[in-house]
Amino acid sequence: MKYRELINKMTLEEKASLMSGKDFWQTESIDRLGINNIFLADGPHGIRKQAEAADHLGLNESIPATCFPTAATVANSWNTNLGEEIGEYLGEEAVAQNVNVLLGPGINMKRDPLCGRNFEYFSEDPYHAGKIAASYIKGIQSHGISACVKHFAANNQEERRMTIDTVVDERTLREIYLTAFEIAIKEGKTKTVMSSYNRLNGEYTNENIHLMQEILRDEWGYDGVVVTDWGGSNDRVAGLIAGNELEMPTTAGETDKDIVHAVKEGKISEEVLDVCVDRLLELVFSTEKVFERNPSLTFDIEKHHQKAQQAAEESIVLLKNEENILPLPQGIKVATIGDFAKNPRYQGAGSSIVNPTKLDNTLDVLEQLPIDHIGYEQGFERYGKRNKGMLNKACKLAAEADVVLLYIGLDEATEAEGLDRNSMKIPGNQLELLDAVHQINPNIVAVLSCGAAIEMPWIDKVKGLVHGYLSGQAGAKAVLSVITGEVNPSGKLAESYPFRYVDTPASQHFPGKELSVEYREGLFIGYRYYDTANVNVLFPFGYGLSYTTFAYDDIQVTKDGVTFKITNTGDVAGAEIAQLYVQCQSQEIFRPKKELKGFSKVYLQPNETKEVYIPFDDKTFRYFNVKTNKWEIETADYGIMIGTSSKDIRLEQTISIEGTSAPVPYDKAKLPSYYSGKANHVEQVEFEQLLGRKVPVANWDRSKPLGYNDTIAQCQYAKGMVARFAFHLISFSHRFLQKIGKRDTANLIMMSVYHMPFRGIARMTGGIVNMPMLDGILQMVNGNFFKGLRHFLKERRRMLKSQKETI
Repeated sequence: MKYRELINKMTLEEKASLMSGKDFWQTESIDRLGINNIFLADGPHGIRKQAEAADHLGLNESIPATCFPTAATVANSWNTNLGEEIGEYLGEEAVAQNVNVLLGPGINMKRDPLCGRNFEYFSEDPYHAGKIAASYIKGIQSHGISACVKHFAANNQEERRMTIDTVVDERTLREIYLTAFEIAIKEGKTKTVMSSYNRLNGEYTNENIHLMQEILRDEWGYDGVVVTDWGGSNDRVAGLIAGNELEMPTTAGETDKDIVHAVKEGKISEEVLDVCVDRLLELVFSTEKVFERNPSLTFDIEKHHQKAQQAAEESIVLLKNEENILPLPQGIKVATIGDFAKNPRYQGAGSSIVNPTKLDNTLDVLEQLPIDHIGYEQGFERYGKRNKGMLNKACKLAAEADVVLLYIGLDEATEAEGLDRNSMKIPGNQLELLDAVHQINPNIVAVLSCGAAIEMPWIDKVKGLVHGYLSGQAGAKAVLSVITGEVNPSGKLAESYPFRYVDTPASQHFPGKELSVEYREGLFIGYRYYDTANVNVLFPFGYGLSYTTFAYDDIQVTKDGVTFKITNTGDVAGAEIAQLYVQCQSQEIFRPKKELKGFSKVYLQPNETKEVYIPFDDKTFRYFNVKTNKWEIETADYGIMIGTSSKDIRLEQTISIEGTSAPVPYDKAKLPSYYSGKANHVEQVEFEQLLGRKVPVANWDRSKPLGYNDTIAQCQYAKGMVARFAFHLISFSHRFLQKIGKRDTANLIMMSVYHMPFRGIARMTGGIVNMPMLDGILQMVNGNFFKGLRHFLKERRRMLKSQKETI
């Protein structure tokens, strides 16, 4: 241990105190030994250090910071250099705000389009997500502070996220849900990892020895700190044994006592605690050095704003350009319609909300452009309410224009942390507006703002479609730079866009509603499913248009990598994203038809040709063998494919690879859905064959009393009348607030109350309610109201007395 001498000077109580927060965002300090506290702040796409009372839901305003495009947006740039530059800017701002640990990036897989937090994640592909995440981490940590890759692992739904059990087979876990973390941790060398809220195959992730010790520590060699998601600790001692150093936020010393008692009673060795303390001290001392060198750093607001604009420009995806309606020529008469033009949707909602240093506005930027902007109409009400008057005014304006810029998308109450979306549709009032405008003026360029895939049955009614995703504080100008041709779009989708939600592979098993969610589709998420099962999609993974064209030729494959040439065959400079896919041509072990194993973004002048080299690495040919319990390579011929998307393969060659001669882990006859790739309707018996065990019971046992890990929602089944009344009151309040248009407040009830487990009352209240008091609440919930109330009041008095004695 690096700090053994210092640790030997600590009391057992001091060691335990370092394992949980001092308050909502800071760790504990030990002043007598010169150990300072450090500050952790949200920040996947901008620093969210709150100036007032702290919370984890984005309620209270934070100190102004640059709001960069979200992860889902920057993912479309496919540019790791850009990711590292954004990370450097984030790190610089974190240092300026005295933040030691920046809680990001988030790299969970986009298993299903309806996950409410998809805007904060990169991709449906683990290789792609891992590479860009690693670049962010390198940039952030170049300033001496720590990034914090999250949420580890298999956290792919928001509903009941604090208690849901993710049921997934080992191979799928390794290849799909852990590979991005592996790349980010090994290549990015992150100093901090955040465990997720959910259970994984029956155990909470931060208590899961297989995940936290066998994989993270032993296999990947990670020696940094693991921090819980806020309120994500269940059994503190079990978490510590698994190697989860830091619990956040504070529990006012309650769980510190649990650790002390566990050591004294021999449940945990003090040496285990010492190792955890040593790792935390390394994080503290290594990240505070930058503040010693630069005690009063600031950052250049305008320079950072320009970087945010560049990031948005590189990430915008041109999805449709019928009749070359774009770029708009000078002098053309343009009408702007849609609430998102005036009030931009530029970031997500929840713990990642950034208070921007400045915010570009579409209407202001339009007046500076060489086009004839004839006016703006709101067109629709933001949260879905129909308004005939707005629609009529919009149509009147559209009739006077050569081209209509129609700004549509999803509002911030639809895509939010803690909630999953109900459908892939955009609001009906926006579609009514589109239909009405189309009847009057068919020259429509839709500008789309949302953080995840949506259905587009309306796409034939627009000639141009520019997808800005959630493009940050400079997104408005970036989008118009693409529309006018000042910037040639180069973004490509990092997720597939199916025609309908029912086409998606996980739709039958998303979200898990009660105890568990079953990942029956296995490896076959996103393009891995669509391409293998021959399911047509609206836009494939990796798709995006340009104002120029590119030709591919001269592919050469060696054992080390693939070389080919790209030529810009158009009239304007542009960037092309070449994608390397690999196909194992053996039928012995089921695999997707193709898997992304490399990519390169190439900038070319008109008629310029460049040679591109994409190397193979340790992940190019591997698969995880559940019989040998390790990564293996199958002896086979492999198709090496270079494409502009997963569907558009331009070059292909075959290479023979000598494998590791591992035994075949499956009985092909018992896994027909997985061998065919048609894994969207897998029966339970086949999933259990893949899983290697029976699936756990998915539904609540309504006859049992409610406990710590049951949710407030389950009070509808409680024996206590007061608990049932409270549930109905909460449900009524949610419906009423939605009906009167207070959707943000209604969402807050679902996030912070409805799906909260009872233990969260103790874990998230900073010591106001402790676990003994919670026992009293549970007695009341389970039908012993007066007994429970007496217990609650007794424990409250005891806690207050103890606090006074401590003071």
